[in-house]
Amino acid sequence: MENMEYIDKYEKNLEAVLHEYLVSRGEVDEMRPDAPDIEGKWEQICQSYIPDGVREFEGYPSVSLGWIMFVGMAVAQLWDVNWEKYSKMDDLYLFLRDARGYDYMDEYICERVLKVKGKQAEKVTQLVGDVAVKAHGMLMHERFENGTPEAFHAYVRTLHQLYTAGAAVQLRRMGYHMTPMTLN
Repeated sequence: MENMEYIDKYEKNLEAVLHEYLVSRGEVDEMRPDAPDIEGKWEQICQSYIPDGVREFEGYPSVSLGWIMFVGMAVAQLWDVNWEKYSKMDDLYLFLRDARGYDYMDEYICERVLKVKGKQAEKVTQLVGDVAVKAHGMLMHERFENGTPEAFHAYVRTLHQLYTAGAAVQLRRMGYHMTPMTLN
């Protein structure tokens, strides 16, 4: 129980740091998006992603973390394009991964889902890489013992924050701006 409280605290801190970083770069609004459709896909996406992400983490931690941010961006795009269709898919992660395979999922998402190429794709990829490195640094700073349940839970929480960050970035890129509503 105590360890889960620590992991909860870690996740809240990670969320705040990543959000502040993305705000400072002008990639998200101060107010976080409320996107229940996108968040509602997290559980299923996470379960499908874990085997690939864990396998890649030791050798390529930035890829393991960054790819889930790309997935969050893709889900936000699919939500905007045709959620009626994509929300009914059995497994959005496998749909994205299997188009070109795990190693090229970033390129597929940029080119075919987000419809960005050239300098714009480089910019998106650089942003995802920077955020993944920042998240990895925070995860490593906590010194969770490898192979422990705590380390696994912290990794999953990190993935969740990157997925959420990816969705927020893409929502803003598509012109959705988060502003508080005032009731008169």
